[in-house]
Amino acid sequence: MHRLTANQGRRRKAYKTGKMPMSGSYADIYKRSIADPEGFWGEAAEAITWSKPWDKVLDDQNAPFYRWFSGAETNVCYNAVDRHVENGRADQAAIIYDSPVTDTKQTITYKELQDQVARLAGVLRKQGVGKGDRVLIYMPMIPQAAYAMLACARLGAIHSVVFGGFAAKELATRINDSAPKAVLCASCGIEPGRVVHYKPLLDEAISLATSKPETVIMYQRPQEKGSLIEGRDFDWEEEIKTAEPAECVTMKATDPLYVLYTSGTTGKPKGVVRDCGGYMVALCWSMKNLYNVAPGDVYWAASDVGWVVGHSYIVYGPLLNGNTTIIFEGKPVGTPDPGTFWRVISEHKVKALFTAPTAFRAIKKEDPEGSYLKKYDMSGFQTLFLAGERCDPDTFVWAQKLLNVPVVDHWWQTETGWAICANPVGIEEFPAKPGSAALPMPGWDMKVLDPNQIPQAPGQIGALVAKLPMPPGAMPTLWNDDERFVESYMKDFPGYYKTGDAGIIDEDGYIHVMSRTDDVINVAGHRLSTGEMEEVLASHQDVAECAVIGVYDKLKGQVPLGFVVLKSGVDRDHHEIAHEVVKMVRDQIGPVAAFKHATVVKRLPKTRSGKILRGTMQKIADGNDYNMPATIDDPNILPEIEESLQDIGFAQKAG
Repeated sequence: MHRLTANQGRRRKAYKTGKMPMSGSYADIYKRSIADPEGFWGEAAEAITWSKPWDKVLDDQNAPFYRWFSGAETNVCYNAVDRHVENGRADQAAIIYDSPVTDTKQTITYKELQDQVARLAGVLRKQGVGKGDRVLIYMPMIPQAAYAMLACARLGAIHSVVFGGFAAKELATRINDSAPKAVLCASCGIEPGRVVHYKPLLDEAISLATSKPETVIMYQRPQEKGSLIEGRDFDWEEEIKTAEPAECVTMKATDPLYVLYTSGTTGKPKGVVRDCGGYMVALCWSMKNLYNVAPGDVYWAASDVGWVVGHSYIVYGPLLNGNTTIIFEGKPVGTPDPGTFWRVISEHKVKALFTAPTAFRAIKKEDPEGSYLKKYDMSGFQTLFLAGERCDPDTFVWAQKLLNVPVVDHWWQTETGWAICANPVGIEEFPAKPGSAALPMPGWDMKVLDPNQIPQAPGQIGALVAKLPMPPGAMPTLWNDDERFVESYMKDFPGYYKTGDAGIIDEDGYIHVMSRTDDVINVAGHRLSTGEMEEVLASHQDVAECAVIGVYDKLKGQVPLGFVVLKSGVDRDHHEIAHEVVKMVRDQIGPVAAFKHATVVKRLPKTRSGKILRGTMQKIADGNDYNMPATIDDPNILPEIEESLQDIGFAQKAG
């Protein structure tokens, strides 16, 4: 079924060499992607094996619901697993599992991956799961999470991964929205010093949900066994033993591969849809041209499969490209020390690391001199990629000096599936500008507009938007909610995708993402970026990480308020440090910033993916009621924040 067509000889050569059949400077490549998107992406698509070619590269008949590679047929699992087995990579490592929290290491070859995935797909097929059915995946960072995703892709089932340990109420909302036929779950997750009980959370979520999954396949971890409900729940390993391996099911390029939920302003999560064909093309292009890795290289995205990074660059991107990907179950510090990342890179010969800036801020806080790095051989490590939130220049420069390799701060979103902007080191490396996400990637035609849709001059802040159509890999719509897709992303700036981020494009074309649009605060009529103020705070010698929010002020409308977390070992008067950072902002940005208040806190409230919960902090500071965010990493942090704010005269009515 999946044979190369006569015109795919170049793609076969590209696969073997790891080089895409596209060349030239970044400027030439980018210009072509904007001027001739069909020609550009049609050529990039030669890196994928198709069982049927497309009728049209870009179908724009139903804008803004653009579709890529309409009419083409393929299978994502075949491209990520089976074709590598067939083309000589059967014995190459596909996955390295490294779990310092369980003291476990395991290497899975492409042939072993194919066997596990085909058998798990057989288990699902036996339970009646087929093409178009939804399967919810609720698992920690273990190889079985990747098996689960790929098994769904093999059958043409649409997976929806929910971060392991997510609260029952939030899990229930996702069950109701996606209506999964089956659930693939692990018995527990392991955090430093504790076991997170998944099965009771899942059982509660199903009891709360109006949509009831027919089947639960439970992977029993040795640290805790989950109780099975007779008739509904089945033991993963027992089912695998007798499973008949399933073959890849042919899918349309425009069929959904997965639904991934991201927070919505109405309280109802938004189900971002990802298609099969365009997603594969974009990811394959990015592995070589953006991340500069060839088939066989070891690539590590230190994230979680519950987030978009885990989908794109732990599972699908590296495997589509024939890389070895690392599934890491641990933390950047505390498992056991701030040298964990260096140990993994050295031991497994990692060429490129992709992680969140918050991970490096945590390492910097615990080991500001980088003493742990000296213990490890980092000679094979070539590039550090940061994304998930804006990287402050101080952390960027610290990482660059410490590692002595290029550091790429790139910008993308759950909705986009891959990078909007980056430094494309696989094509040519540009000078880094700390605080900037560098240059737009192919297909991303970026503009800065004011609220009246007027383009802003270089260096002027405004809403960052992308001219339609978005390139392959970006969401085509929201799950069962085309109307909300248009309302949320297309309505405010007709003809453009609204990113929800604010920033500037400078004279060199570099894009600086300063903050979410609602983090641009209005101080007495002046529109100011909290991100710019955070840059100043982060440059203080004693500050490990920081956040700035806008709080209500009767006179000025809003005023900025800073939070700083100190580096490990700093033992100075907190009021003195707060006074110093306030002075720094007023000196470097000016009195117009009206920056008068800062407080030292032990830690900042964050989501499990490392994003700072600025909106919740703002509600506390303004004295408004707030709900405990479902994605919060540690609920105990919020009372600490409230107490700190009360000490400086804020949050008098909070709670």
